[in-house]
Amino acid sequence: MSLVIAATEGASQVPLIIEIAIVVLSGFLGFQLISKVPNTLHTPLMSGTNAIHGIVLLGGLLVIGVAEGFVNDLILVIAIAFGTINVVGGFLVTDRMLEMFKRKDPPQGAPEA
Repeated sequence: MSLVIAATEGASQVPLIIEIAIVVLSGFLGFQLISKVPNTLHTPLMSGTNAIHGIVLLGGLLVIGVAEGFVNDLILVIAIAFGTINVVGGFLVTDRMLEMFKRKDPPQGAPEA
């Protein structure tokens, strides 16, 4: 509990318009970066993304214990739900992509190459 309070004590107040601009620019930059990733790098990128979302999920679980008020709890529950969906979905997509690289057994009776 004191870790969260200590981390927010020294924070300065940033105007809302600057925070919104940062979120919009981050989304645009992320979209541009991800759209340029070749298919061969998709699986390692998903693994890194899963690790980041795991950290976000853990952070949400830690903060929900000290959050005060219904609105804060609601926002944290939504964030935890979306983080969980991202982690599970990322692992499912990574698993499907890795399945494409496994050798398939030749049909019975067919000569092996």
